[in-house]
Amino acid sequence: MIESIGQTKTEFFHFSDAASPLALRCGDTLANFTLAYEMYGELSKDRDNVILLFHALSASQHAAGHTENVPGLNVEWDKECQSGWWDGFIGPGKALDTDKFCIICANYLGGCYGSTGPGSENPETGQPYGSLFPRVAISDIVDSQVKLLDQLGIEKLHATVGSSLGGMMGLSLATRYPERVDKVVALASGVATSVLQRIHNLEQISAIEADGNFKGGDYYGGNPPERGLALARMIGHKAFISLDTLERRASKIVEDGTEKDNGWYKLLTPTESYMLHQGRKFVRRFDANTYLRIMDAWQSFDLLEEAGFNDYASMFERCRHQQYLIFTIDSDVCYYPGQQEELANAIAQGGIAPVRITVHSEKGHDSFLLEPNLYTPHLHFMLGE
Repeated sequence: MIESIGQTKTEFFHFSDAASPLALRCGDTLANFTLAYEMYGELSKDRDNVILLFHALSASQHAAGHTENVPGLNVEWDKECQSGWWDGFIGPGKALDTDKFCIICANYLGGCYGSTGPGSENPETGQPYGSLFPRVAISDIVDSQVKLLDQLGIEKLHATVGSSLGGMMGLSLATRYPERVDKVVALASGVATSVLQRIHNLEQISAIEADGNFKGGDYYGGNPPERGLALARMIGHKAFISLDTLERRASKIVEDGTEKDNGWYKLLTPTESYMLHQGRKFVRRFDANTYLRIMDAWQSFDLLEEAGFNDYASMFERCRHQQYLIFTIDSDVCYYPGQQEELANAIAQGGIAPVRITVHSEKGHDSFLLEPNLYTPHLHFMLGE
């Protein structure tokens, strides 16, 4: 029987360096910031058994086990948050085997689960950053986690693993710090933001900013933009799961949302109730400003530009010592299979032959969260000893 991690705890890395602050792509700097992170498994004596795990859009540092609470949050750490989002993948004998490896997962810079973000106190004002929190790029998020690795004395990773948006984070690290990682795993991800993703993301951004309570991002201390964030979540959620799965999950009861939301439309189907419920419950555990910052990082992602190259061949030539494993989900409508083909072709231009696995699933994009048995054999093979 495969064991569970059990009780886990979030740790905090506090960066402070006025002489050499974290330089952001937007031109701003951060001399002080905090990253919330969790570690599973033991660091080897030489600190060479580390897998850095990048989470997806709305996940957290809590990837495995059970973390009862995280202090100091301005969002609700609910039951869904308490359970590790990749618990089926991490632990003794699992895909990311804690008997062999030390797995580290950090909440993104700009986040709302303990890392410094828009809801954190601005040391210059004593109030939440709000609209004053700078724009962050994917490369900035990666750079902040490299600072964490430096603090822990980890010079080189055994591997980096990332799913969805997290896969883009892993590619950013691998191409910008090629000497610091040997194996790169990207699940249901891509080398660039697609046109359809840009449209979906813009719809979500617009929904939040159109909420009267948003106030340009300075809503702390008042009513948060719950309607806008709920709508953003509904827009995004429909691309995360297959329509068949959505219908199966929907209750048979139609709950009318008009009284609470002061709306004219009366819900007609369980599917509508389900989507409304997804939006409503999300606003309790996530911050709208954080959602915007991560959306912005996704929208502005340019792997070549951030790495300082004009073509994939030159960029990936520096990565020839690396091994790549790419997972495609055949029913994925968030990162369509063509995006993994594009990623594989880009890597191949550098003289690398990536391994590409197609997972046949009815669960859509969320398969990488729900079906560890479909991924574990391939992860075991790639990660090795």
